Amino acid sequence: MAATQSRNILIVEDDADFRHTLAQQLRLHEEFEVEEAGTGEAAIADAEKTNFNAILLDVGLPDMDGRDVCRVLRRKGIHAPVIMLTALDGDADTVLGLDSGANDYVTKPFRLGVLLARLRAHIRQHEMSEDASFSVGPYIFRPAIKVLQRNDGKKDVNLSEKENAILKQLYRAGDTVVTCEALYADIWDHSAALMTHTPQTHIYRLRQKIEENPSQPRILVSEHGGYRLARS
Repeated sequence: MAATQSRNILIVEDDADFRHTLAQQLRLHEEFEVEEAGTGEAAIADAEKTNFNAILLDVGLPDMDGRDVCRVLRRKGIHAPVIMLTALDGDADTVLGLDSGANDYVTKPFRLGVLLARLRAHIRQHEMSEDASFSVGPYIFRPAIKVLQRNDGKKDVNLSEKENAILKQLYRAGDTVVTCEALYADIWDHSAALMTHTPQTHIYRLRQKIEENPSQPRILVSEHGGYRLARS
């Protein structure tokens, strides 16, 4: 199976033993990088500075109700999937959780395999949505508005339609090298037997925009007859 870009997961849980155990279990899967928070305030601060692909959020936090944390995240424009974790299994509790902006509601105790399946499904669904954002090098890639944003005060990078499509395809390919022929066939919707210099031209222009040294690219790299995005 081809390797994929790592997905950043935030676990928000006040029970340190449970949190650490869950984090360790997720880290056994190379597709996930995990950060932990023990309070609602810490979770909000973390989510504002890091682009998480999903958030596992306990309802019973010591400083805030997890559902209130979810509401704050949504008000701040954080659209990553939120899966609420709770020992409460009543229908009313589920409705309250979903009404707060959560994507799913998982009752403790749960089977890890079930949680993983739901987590992956929500990440896949989110990455196809207009609200999706991805970490690409020092940038946050927002394909819906065709922009690469930076948090260091430097100017955002505006993307053309084709540049945007190229980045989306390379991101979804993970560590798999994508050939010029594949880019041409998928993005230009023509026969791959036609000229390949068209994607090469767009790759060149894209590197001029995003690389500190376009002649020695560190974000959009060439490898084995194609291209891939370097891991952050």
